[in-house]
Amino acid sequence: MAEKGEDAAELIEFIAKAIVSEPDEVAVEIEDDGELLELETSDDDRGRVIGRQGRVAKALRAILNATADGAGMRLEIVD
Repeated sequence: MAEKGEDAAELIEFIAKAIVSEPDEVAVEIEDDGELLELETSDDDRGRVIGRQGRVAKALRAILNATADGAGMRLEIVD
């Protein structure tokens, strides 16, 4: 059986790769027994993933919580 959050992690990774200019640098890790997703990008693309006033990050979190696999999970954009 798949680890909790794998489908949600793949979805967030897919969306993030579409947003950034360096998609090979995008990585999503599942932490805290499937309760946390850590999204890592290149330094130059971090602003794109966060967006103005955090709108893109907020939208990513809303999409994550709308999925069955990602409901209740947290999304962190790490440095």
